[in-house]
Amino acid sequence: MNKRSLRILEFNKILSMVTEYATSPMAKRRVDRMKPQRDIEQIRKLLEETNDALNRLNHHGNISFSGLCDIGASIKRLEVQGTLTSKELLDIAAVLQVAKAAKQYGDGSDLTEALASRNQEPVSQTTFDSLTERFNMLLPLEHIASEINRCILSENEYADDASSGLKNIRREIRLTNDKLHQQLDKIIKSDANRDQLQDSLITMRNGRYCIPVKQEYRSKFPGMIHDQSSTGSTLFIEPMAVVNLNNQIKELANEELLEIEKILESLSAQAATYVSDIAYDLELLTDLDFIFAKAKFARATNSTRPIFNTDGIIDIRQGRHPLLEKHTVVPVDIRLGETYNLLIITGPNTGGKTVSLKTLGLFSLMGQAGLHIPALDRSQLSVFTEVFADIGDEQSIEQSLSTFSSHMTSIVSILAKADADSLCLFDELGAGTDPTEGAALAIAILNYLHDRGIRTMATTHYSELKIYALSTPGVENACCEFDVENLRPTYRLLIGIPGKSNAFAISGKLGLPDYIIDDAKKRLSEQDVSFEDLLSDLEASRRTIEKEQAEIAAYKKEAETLKRQAVQKQEKLEEQRDRIIREANEKANAILREAKEVADETIRNFHKFGKENISAAEMEK
Repeated sequence: MNKRSLRILEFNKILSMVTEYATSPMAKRRVDRMKPQRDIEQIRKLLEETNDALNRLNHHGNISFSGLCDIGASIKRLEVQGTLTSKELLDIAAVLQVAKAAKQYGDGSDLTEALASRNQEPVSQTTFDSLTERFNMLLPLEHIASEINRCILSENEYADDASSGLKNIRREIRLTNDKLHQQLDKIIKSDANRDQLQDSLITMRNGRYCIPVKQEYRSKFPGMIHDQSSTGSTLFIEPMAVVNLNNQIKELANEELLEIEKILESLSAQAATYVSDIAYDLELLTDLDFIFAKAKFARATNSTRPIFNTDGIIDIRQGRHPLLEKHTVVPVDIRLGETYNLLIITGPNTGGKTVSLKTLGLFSLMGQAGLHIPALDRSQLSVFTEVFADIGDEQSIEQSLSTFSSHMTSIVSILAKADADSLCLFDELGAGTDPTEGAALAIAILNYLHDRGIRTMATTHYSELKIYALSTPGVENACCEFDVENLRPTYRLLIGIPGKSNAFAISGKLGLPDYIIDDAKKRLSEQDVSFEDLLSDLEASRRTIEKEQAEIAAYKKEAETLKRQAVQKQEKLEEQRDRIIREANEKANAILREAKEVADETIRNFHKFGKENISAAEMEK
């Protein structure tokens, strides 16, 4: 893509926004180098990666790359068996720890563990998408990271247990230090020496332990003078009794440094064994940091993945320019390339025409760079080999060019380079010169692009271009709605309706006397007046249709609500009927059971009493 269009459409500002979501300097550099692609398969691959990362963010939570730093130079030194510094080794351990955390995030084990720790039912979080292979290929090399962190506590601090040699040396240093302090304590705590010392304390000068002796008692303390006070009244003397001990401490300190160097060599050698794995981890983590930066930007801007085609069809649904305040930006619908390849936006200035133009251009660049766009789902974009833009005041004082000349120089260059796979964007085409000639030039330029099938979007306030769009197949008018009553643009893009300048109405609202406005109207040709009246009628019809459509939608919604309520009421009645029938059946069954029980009891009694009467008669005989 040409650098001028990238600058005019402010693609660099989008990259700066994305950079804020990258953690490592390598990923930030990757973002800075992002460029729109021309191969549709590559574009789809990049968008799929961004989309998969966004899905993971939404379902698994955030991923952190904190600790991921540039260890490229360290890797090169390991490749030639060099010894790394403590900081370089700690950086490698940090990268490996990031790899471990990223791998856990990739297979969902961190989330599963978190759910288990909260006594919730863990759910399988394994995700198979375009990022799965990268997560699976990470090798955390935990034993290397653990060994580095065990031995090196900080950039200038090493653990005693880093090696047996270091442990022994430090033990000797402590013992020697204890002996030295015991010797010096005897000297400074001696009653005989109390008045001869400036202070009863042990100090260090030039890495040697000393005592502060008053100048006049120098001869009482044989030893080496290492320093004196600013007034010269105090000498810092290393007594002869501790010279050997100080020497031993110095020697042990040198041995400690040599042992630390051995530890660094050992750790570097261990890391060098896996240098190719470490390098691959760095590459994979940089890729993931870069991809998730794009996904985090998409989430922050409420963006979606555009659908790309190579047919020149654009269908942006409720697009929001990402550099405008997201709480106030008005979404726009932009369609181009299906039934028409040239869209001319007319209407008053400050009505949002330029924003619509930049939205289309910027979305094309963003989508082809693998970024999601802030628009509704299933918005469509087409792959363009070039996006040309002539937007804004490019007046050049150095070249003594007027605004018109500067724009025309740019347009000439665009016409020479544009082809059927290009997208051309022009803001106020033909402005800055005589209106009649400017309009004629604008029509000729647009007609040339239209005849070549080049997708073009242009803004203008020339009425001649409105007529050209109305009378030419494959060309469509559009306008940005303006609220004349409140003198305020609504920024809604209305395709299919040419814009009205509203100059007289706006002037009247701002207080221009009626007699001046009436005089201005008389100076318009009858054709101009008729055309403006036609636009007014179209605008009025549009508003009426929109109002009627809104009322129909409200009635439809109300009817659906009433229908739903009727269905719910019918279901309730049927439920009550079924309940009543069920209860009646249950009662009837209960009555039948009770009647049967009474009948059975009566029959039993009848048989019982019948037998008793027969026996009594026989006994009487």
